[in-house]
Amino acid sequence: MQLSELYKKAITTGMENDPRGKDFVLNELERRKKDYENLSVREKEPFDMETLENPYSDSRILHGRGDEEIKTVLIGIDMDVGEVLLAETLKNKNIPLDLIVSHHPGGRAYASLYSVMYMQADILCRFGVPINIAEGLMESRIKEVERRLMPVNHTRSVDAARLLNIPFVCLHTPADNMVATFLQKQFDEKKPYTIDDVIQLLRDIPEYKEAEKNNAGPKILLGAKNRKAGKIFVDMTGGTEGSKEIFQSLSLSGVNTIVAMHLSDDHRKEAEKNHINVVIAGHIASDNIGLNLLLDRITKDETLKIFECSGFRRIRRD
Repeated sequence: MQLSELYKKAITTGMENDPRGKDFVLNELERRKKDYENLSVREKEPFDMETLENPYSDSRILHGRGDEEIKTVLIGIDMDVGEVLLAETLKNKNIPLDLIVSHHPGGRAYASLYSVMYMQADILCRFGVPINIAEGLMESRIKEVERRLMPVNHTRSVDAARLLNIPFVCLHTPADNMVATFLQKQFDEKKPYTIDDVIQLLRDIPEYKEAEKNNAGPKILLGAKNRKAGKIFVDMTGGTEGSKEIFQSLSLSGVNTIVAMHLSDDHRKEAEKNHINVVIAGHIASDNIGLNLLLDRITKDETLKIFECSGFRRIRRD
């Protein structure tokens, strides 16, 4: 398939599995198009036109025309300069590589990572947090992340791919949507009774089994095995960690347990204050699930040869 086809399939699949619902995402895109039409000529000049079709600013073709034929792919969770050089080394060893796929964003996609965090407010609203509270608490956190990204030299890996002329794409939120929706459905359907039941459910998933072999499997961060799980919120999409002040609102809305990829110590302290159980499923393992589910959909009618690196292991479910 062509690079542009692979990329569009990934974005569409991410939208179909967005925790907010596909219709919500399409409405957001329509609103964005109306906002664009109201911009002045000068304001339209630097506008990123792709945001009118792709709701996820952290997922982009970082290098490539789009018409490249893709048969062999090098995929990893973090694809930095070292992994780009690895791709070139493999090519020099007569292993043809048509594309580098990174889960975590690079280049302009990394610089605008904060933009996708707005979706967290809408997800929180679906779990009973009033939208005015969710948006108010997220606003300061989004600005904090934006400030943190300002000094970052975010084009390093993209520049390396450009100089070596290797097509490069990053697929962040579409993959995170896949794992968030997949796990939320599992918990909603199977209704684990205790925190230990939550852990056991996760351990039955191949990617988490694999992570346990590397001492990176699911762990209880807050709570105890015999505590009741209650209402479970899977917090795994929307750029990066949200506001640490949100835990009180989640507790009041009836959320008892959070299953997350990771949680900072400041966030942990706030969750503990509000008596919320927290299970850390595992960052890289969760990213693996998201990417694998996404690849299952993208490659359903296509054959891609995949080389794994940088923490990624291909596990098929089709």
